[in-house]
Amino acid sequence: ILIGDHRVERSDKARNIGVIRMYLTFESTKTLVHAYVTCRLDNCNSLLLGSPDYIIQKLQRVQNCAARLVAGQPRAAHIRPVLKELHLLPVEQRITFKVLLLTFKALNNLAPPYLSQLIVPYNPTRNLRSAGKHLLEVPNVRLKSYGDRAFSVATPKQWNDIPLDIKLSGSVDVF
Repeated sequence: ILIGDHRVERSDKARNIGVIRMYLTFESTKTLVHAYVTCRLDNCNSLLLGSPDYIIQKLQRVQNCAARLVAGQPRAAHIRPVLKELHLLPVEQRITFKVLLLTFKALNNLAPPYLSQLIVPYNPTRNLRSAGKHLLEVPNVRLKSYGDRAFSVATPKQWNDIPLDIKLSGSVDVF
């Protein structure tokens, strides 16, 4: 798979799971797929925020193949029910969730300080209705294509769009 300028080599280990699938239980297959595929999709996925659609689609195809392998579904089977059964979000929504989770942790001092410094709470200078909505300040950017993908810019935009009751969650598990 070619992602930008970086080439990701095909993993023979992941492909071999399909060969031995008939000898594995559902749980062991799920564990192997998580070890070889899902964890690599989640690794630094906040960097993929705002990536072009063709990159996200390539990663989605990898996730779909892994989900079909775990569920024992043929290639022609519709993927939405399979992802729902395995409690997996599509790649784009997974990236958004992980970024919002990092934001929640940064606001509640559960993330490293360098992330917390990138996020600035919105404090209006006068009395406005938006004062009690736990919004974040969106910094101005000069570069539209790359500047909007920065964590300090994309995070406040997504955080400001979620409902207040989710923002006020007491713990990571509730969030």
